[in-house]
Amino acid sequence: MIHQRLHEGWELRAVPGQQVPAEVAGRAVPATVPGCVHTDLLAAGLIPDPFVDDNETALAWIGRTDWSYETTFAHEPGDEDRVDLVCAGLDTVATITVNGTEVGRTENMHRGYRFDVRSLLRPGANTLAVRFDSAYRYAQARRDALGDRPNAYPEPFQFIRKMACNFGWDWGPTLVTAGIWQEIGLHAWSTARLAAVRPLVTVADGEGRVELHVEVERAADTPLSVRATVAGAAVEVVIPVGERTAVATLTVRDPELWWPRGYGAPALHRLDVTLCAPDGRTLDAWSRRIGFRSVRLDTTPDAHGTPFALYVNDVPVFVRGINWIPDDPFPSRITRDRLAHRLGQAAEADINLLRVWGGGRYESEDFYDLGDELGLLVQQDFLFACAAYPEEEPFGSEVAAEAAEQVTRLAGHPSLVLWTGNNENIWGWHDWDWQEPLAGRTWGRGYYLDLLPRIVGELDPTRPYWPGSPWSGREEIHPNDPAHGTTHIWDVWNTDDYTKYREYVPRFVAEFGYQAPPAYATLRRALSDEPLAHDSPGMAHHQKAADGDAKLRRGLDAHLPAPADFDDWHFLTQLNQARAIQLGVEHFRSHREVCAGTIVWQLNDCWPVTSWSAIDGDGRRKPLWYALRRAYADRLLTVQPRDGGLALVAVNETGEPWRAPATVTRLTLAGEPRAKTSAQLDVPPYSAVTLALPADLARPEEARRELLVAEAGDTAGRALWFFAEDRDAQWLAARFDATVEPVDGGQRVRVTARTVLRDLTLFPDRLDPAAEVDEALVTLLPGESVTFTVRADAPLDPAALTTRPVLRCVNDI
Repeated sequence: MIHQRLHEGWELRAVPGQQVPAEVAGRAVPATVPGCVHTDLLAAGLIPDPFVDDNETALAWIGRTDWSYETTFAHEPGDEDRVDLVCAGLDTVATITVNGTEVGRTENMHRGYRFDVRSLLRPGANTLAVRFDSAYRYAQARRDALGDRPNAYPEPFQFIRKMACNFGWDWGPTLVTAGIWQEIGLHAWSTARLAAVRPLVTVADGEGRVELHVEVERAADTPLSVRATVAGAAVEVVIPVGERTAVATLTVRDPELWWPRGYGAPALHRLDVTLCAPDGRTLDAWSRRIGFRSVRLDTTPDAHGTPFALYVNDVPVFVRGINWIPDDPFPSRITRDRLAHRLGQAAEADINLLRVWGGGRYESEDFYDLGDELGLLVQQDFLFACAAYPEEEPFGSEVAAEAAEQVTRLAGHPSLVLWTGNNENIWGWHDWDWQEPLAGRTWGRGYYLDLLPRIVGELDPTRPYWPGSPWSGREEIHPNDPAHGTTHIWDVWNTDDYTKYREYVPRFVAEFGYQAPPAYATLRRALSDEPLAHDSPGMAHHQKAADGDAKLRRGLDAHLPAPADFDDWHFLTQLNQARAIQLGVEHFRSHREVCAGTIVWQLNDCWPVTSWSAIDGDGRRKPLWYALRRAYADRLLTVQPRDGGLALVAVNETGEPWRAPATVTRLTLAGEPRAKTSAQLDVPPYSAVTLALPADLARPEEARRELLVAEAGDTAGRALWFFAEDRDAQWLAARFDATVEPVDGGQRVRVTARTVLRDLTLFPDRLDPAAEVDEALVTLLPGESVTFTVRADAPLDPAALTTRPVLRCVNDI
């Protein structure tokens, strides 16, 4: 068995067309494989960076052009029975030829293809060519043939099995790619090969069980054997002549279990599978690390409606989740190291679940391997988002093949705990005025409620499937009913103030978010605007949400003082995003007896953009990231409105009881105590306790000049409650002392407050784009201190580190 990668010597050419610029027409460009047209043209210096200013617009011609890739490779025929050309990922409408003979056509970015090319290969030099037809032309032709269907954006993305967000989104650029985006090569083999290996792992009564489903492709009709080992267990089964499948079962007594973050170690075990000929020769092999764990979803109706509660190893897991989008419009640029950094950022914020959103891709092996290692749970959407999708051919067959391949590919990953049928399409059919224009045409219901659950049920019954996000559990209940199943809350961003989150006590919130611009250094890299302004041309182009700038301003007006300049606007919009999501998360967690989880929109960005992300398109953490780390902490102390008053809520997401003395003090903004109460916290594992606060504490004498401070030692962060909005509060001018001292790899900035400092935040990227800080959004009372550790490649100016616009707080405005 021989694997030969074909990644070298590729050239790219544009197929002639009026839209092709003169500098590209007729030119051969070196091509990187895996890669795409955009990255090759960029590397050749033929197009500008699409992430800068409005360059994206000038590059629209690329997606409307046909492209040809070609390479020459050496081949020496052997005695193998088969030589297959294996294409792991072609984007998207491709025609493949070997030595001038067509071997196949593809129409789906989300699946792999294999073609027998042995008879076409010759000794010495061989030519492989892949032509990609315009994704636009293909999608528009399918739309014209099947009839248009509504979607959220004026692009035909639902008429091609391709990453939908390539066609633009309210956070993403319109960069319609083409290319060989995953590995391509030759696979020479004899007798038989492993066509699919599907381990179904379960745990029950102290016994780990691997039900190993193996499918072979044969070139000879001979008996075969499959051998498998894991965690000290071994098994061998025979595949008789004429058979192509086998099931082998391995059992492990009291295996070390795989646990999600916060619940135990994510133990992994190597599973090795070998396909052998009758004489014992190894024909093929497969290996993967698996985890022994069980997963189930509790949706048994109760007094509050229909829960959506995830259990791992029979332990209920409160989901502290976040949504994940493709980390780059050009997937070949997403390395394992980049993913490790990004998923590490998620884990550091006490996130325990990533939902892979349905407008992107089925995530990579690297992504899932890292999720397995980190104990991060993953919810994977099937790839349907914000549109009515046709179910007619060729799409019906393509979706079935794609789903079967991906369910099989991901079956061995313990991090994957839930399949979801689509993003917002069932909701869209109900509420987005789709039914009249559809006029009875298909829209995807058959996928979400029939085809996909059937495929998951047949190929991987160990994991739950949920038809959509949001979804109530039954067709007779509105799909976005907060009392049933999962819900998305978008009225807050679109029309209402973020305090409206407190009007919801949902069973599970699968999407909710609030916008802010990226880091200043990210803006300065991507935009040439002089001066920068919230509505300057580059800022406007990198704001893709409908009326996004006006919605940001509405949020500021409701809570914060008016910004005097761009620096104020940038700080306050980032602050408002952090506050909005922290308020929502803390509110939902405080109702954990009803609400079983939250998935914030969104962790990451794919380019520099004003969006809902916690980490911007250059990988920099926005203030929201620090607020999430606080709101998602294992032990959370929060002050919440309850029954016309206020209550202290302590949430314990650990396996140990939380017992600690707690104090709540009402203070003036000058730090003078007005009232105080004490209580003894006794919070059982994985639960919350609510303590009503005395009326004299909850009712200020002067709302504009007072706040509450709640503390419970060092086991949880301090909780604050302000009785007035910042725009109305009678702040004292910010006064503090600051010192800067060098440390290994950076500097330590110590700030001591002489007045209350509200949401003190340091922005070192304004001085050095590579600089990072360990903390943000710190509120200090008079006399208190905080130390920020700044990491940078070179020492930063101490004076600049401790003054505006690098060091900010609300009451410096």
